[in-house]
Amino acid sequence: MKDSISTQFKQRFGTDGVFYASAGRINLIGEHTDYNGGFVFPGAIDKVIMAEIKENGTDKVRVYSIDIDDYAEFGLNEEDAPKQQWARYIFGVCREVIKRGGVVKGFDSVFAGNVPLGAGLSSSAALESCYAFAINDMFNNGNIDKFELARIGQSTEHNYCGVNCGIMDQFASVFGKKDHLMRLDCRSMEFEYFPFKLDGYRLVLVDSKVKHELVDSPYNKRRQSCEHVAKELGVETLRDADMSALDSVKDKISQEDYNRAKYVIEEKQRVLDVCDALQRGDYDTVGDRMYKTHEGMSKLYEVSCEELDFLNDVARECGVTGSRIMGGGFGGCTINLVKDSLYDRFIETAIEKFNAKYGHEPQIYPVIVSDGARRVE
Repeated sequence: MKDSISTQFKQRFGTDGVFYASAGRINLIGEHTDYNGGFVFPGAIDKVIMAEIKENGTDKVRVYSIDIDDYAEFGLNEEDAPKQQWARYIFGVCREVIKRGGVVKGFDSVFAGNVPLGAGLSSSAALESCYAFAINDMFNNGNIDKFELARIGQSTEHNYCGVNCGIMDQFASVFGKKDHLMRLDCRSMEFEYFPFKLDGYRLVLVDSKVKHELVDSPYNKRRQSCEHVAKELGVETLRDADMSALDSVKDKISQEDYNRAKYVIEEKQRVLDVCDALQRGDYDTVGDRMYKTHEGMSKLYEVSCEELDFLNDVARECGVTGSRIMGGGFGGCTINLVKDSLYDRFIETAIEKFNAKYGHEPQIYPVIVSDGARRVE
């Protein structure tokens, strides 16, 4: 990837620049907890967006995307927003740095990536984090702190790309550390690294390649359920609720609201259980909590779909240590913690059975927990 970026950069701009990269991410456990003030548990992975960049002495950004085979050129003022959606991510990062009083000068760039699109691995956050890190390094002497770099990516999504996302994806992409996952407290924004060096296990995503059309904004409906229960309990978010409190208002709320809140309260505890288990090297408990999360997302939060439930069942039948939906749901991937000795058989079985039932093969993405945003020498 680096060679092809370098070749394109020389052809287009006649010179060499500096390389930067930032990673996609996985989330081992802690789904739909971010907007409830709970914990998430992501890590950066060995799939990246990589860019070569050089200051060009103008007030224009000139950038070429190898993967899309498209070129964009834009100024750095608000009215200069490019038409292409992919270029708006880079433009948005430039604008968000400027809005915070940072320096951005015109630059030339070529980028490419191997973060799978549409698999829930946050290729957009990797793109934002790559350019935010590069602009900080090149033009601001690294003076913008890492949390602000993550917020720059998040604000880019909100203000230039029309996605009202949380902070987890950008946080993981910026702060990622090889062989570690990170527990992020979505209320206080405090975080802690936990060792995740998989000895005898592998982490693999099985992508159903299914994305069900979402009618009637189910995400917003679930969020409203959680907010309704929190209000009934007199707490700011479900982070401050436990099962006994929820049971005390069961007759005052709908069954649907009860189920949604039950999932969130139990998921909060599962993240903490997994952190404790990892410190003991107890992968059986990690796997058990992953299966319980899947069950909760399927039966209580109702964000699964037939295909993901099927892949989860196949994992269980194959003796996979842990498996669950990863991401918001309604399609996408399962994330699976698999013993080395079972890995090949599990992959073969998942492909064969899924293809027999649904008429297409799932995509397999083995992942390794790796470093986040960085300069590439």
